[in-house]
Amino acid sequence: MNQKFDKVVLAYSGGLDTSVIIPWLKEHYDDCEVIAVCGDLGQNDELDGLEEKALRSGAAKLYVEDLSETFVDEFLVPALKAGARYEDYLLGTALARPLVAKRLVEIAELEGADAICHGCTGKGNDQVRFELAIRHFAPDIPVIAPWREWSLKSREDEIDYAEAHGIPLKISRETNYSKDKNLWHLSHEGLDLEDAGNEPQYEKPGFLEMCVSPLDAPDEPAYLTLDFEAGVPVALNGEAMSVHEIILSLNEIGGANGIGLLDIVENRLVGIKCRGVYETPGGAILYAAHDYLETICLDKMTAHKKAEIALSFADLAYNGLWYTPLREALSAFVDKTQETVTGQVRLKLYKGNIIKAGVWSPWSLYAQEIATFGEDNDYNQADATGFINLYGLPWKVQTQVHKQTLAGVGAGRFMP
Repeated sequence: MNQKFDKVVLAYSGGLDTSVIIPWLKEHYDDCEVIAVCGDLGQNDELDGLEEKALRSGAAKLYVEDLSETFVDEFLVPALKAGARYEDYLLGTALARPLVAKRLVEIAELEGADAICHGCTGKGNDQVRFELAIRHFAPDIPVIAPWREWSLKSREDEIDYAEAHGIPLKISRETNYSKDKNLWHLSHEGLDLEDAGNEPQYEKPGFLEMCVSPLDAPDEPAYLTLDFEAGVPVALNGEAMSVHEIILSLNEIGGANGIGLLDIVENRLVGIKCRGVYETPGGAILYAAHDYLETICLDKMTAHKKAEIALSFADLAYNGLWYTPLREALSAFVDKTQETVTGQVRLKLYKGNIIKAGVWSPWSLYAQEIATFGEDNDYNQADATGFINLYGLPWKVQTQVHKQTLAGVGAGRFMP
């Protein structure tokens, strides 16, 4: 911390980490000017009173940047079309960080700042996501990561620091989960969740924010329809909407029915296993509907290759490699596969379950007249005999050769 900075742009959420960082920066970097930047990704009430809090914590100003439409159209939609899941996690935080980092660089250039700061821990993935994106757009700007420098060792230490510096907090030591919220999801880490043997407190008031516990969901199922064009959702229950509007509506519908809860121990990029609970009601419904539609619209070879690509795509997004030629190339492949993924899906939601209830597409490759177990005039079942003979020919030859070779060895005959 010997380097002097006059103006630092801080990725600011108003949470515990970034609130503490503002006075810490001023203390340790010669009273530098701190420009706080919050990316509005649909976290709603978390933005209430944010400017006052940032200024009270010592920031010179606060930018609140509305990035929600860009987040949906340029990050969530490509991931949805790819079917990208990282160990079942729908990448709500991973997809947001590169976008916020890009805006940090733009504001740093606008403000003439000489450093960018983030509040990510040295154990987590987000430090990588932020810094790789920052380096992509501004490879020479210094990045300050206080968790890798300061003497604070825990979130409890941060609370002590905040109380000593008069920093207002919305949490207590009892509710001190590490959370990240946007229009796509809410994540929970820490406290009792650090013990993998503890059941998440889904029924405890205040724990869940986007969903209800499946136990508290209605006793009657909820039906919905989703329309897609070229892999992109375009209508909900027959009403044309933007993807942004569809996600918000599905969050309400899905959340009320206990949809989208995920409790996983995931493998972080830095090599640590971490337990987290995610709420992704709208995202879970969209992924289920999109997967369902693809089953009738994609041929076998494309579907299987796309499943492989989905894993690679998810790894790139999770590991902070969004702005790379490979991710762009995979998106180009995905877009080609989506040309015929057009149609309608009906789903039934019931107490945390997403149940398939019908799928239709003008591009459907499902031919009922061929697949039927009843009588048909399109498929000659006798043709299967020749198919099986040809399909099994390599294994037939292999078995014959092995038997002949083993017989020869047993009789003492060897090749010259």
